[in-house]
Amino acid sequence: MNSSLIQENIRHVQQRIETASKDAARLRSEIRLLAVSKTRTAQEIIAACQAGQTAFGENYVTEAVRKIETLSDYQLEWHYIGGIQSNKTRLIATHFSWVHTIASLKHAKRLNEQRPAELPPLNICIQVNISHEQSKGGLMEDDVLPLAREIAQLKRLKLRGLMALPAPTGDFEKQRKNFSILRKLSEKLQSEGVELDTLSMGMTADMEAAIAEGATIVRIGTAIFGPRT
Repeated sequence: MNSSLIQENIRHVQQRIETASKDAARLRSEIRLLAVSKTRTAQEIIAACQAGQTAFGENYVTEAVRKIETLSDYQLEWHYIGGIQSNKTRLIATHFSWVHTIASLKHAKRLNEQRPAELPPLNICIQVNISHEQSKGGLMEDDVLPLAREIAQLKRLKLRGLMALPAPTGDFEKQRKNFSILRKLSEKLQSEGVELDTLSMGMTADMEAAIAEGATIVRIGTAIFGPRT
């Protein structure tokens, strides 16, 4: 996709976020746009940067590391939003600022051990399988609090919040109902003394519903870069 269209798309997405935040009586500053750049080229990411975008989400470690190294002169924040393999945790711990897809203590401990000492703690979201789909990663709701308490003890990690990828639906109220599960779970954890400030939820087709239910990070790919080929 050409640079001018990417920049126009980002402006449109930002307007959608602005409108959704007003409709939800929320501050626009509470919501961050994460541009999902998996399978996209470094040139497309640069085009997004020129529109003011600085946070990018990647799903594939090897592909991501190549882009991160190529774009090292840019002040970008990289978020890992894909499935985690044990043999890739060192690369994730070294190259990313955020990981949204933690669902096991094993992976959390590996990232903690492998996070370079000169870098700040790695920001962590626990992935929750709110739709109970066997094909999706993430924990069941009852398993989240024990893992959150374990992660809170790991010094090279900073637990920030929860992430979900619900089953797709075009019904706005059903979208809200799905996202409300994650919001209520976050509130429950906070009532148990777990410090959280992030809800990573909402994509191109359902970001308005996610914002209505308290999303602080929306993960947008298609609306910025177009459909993946």
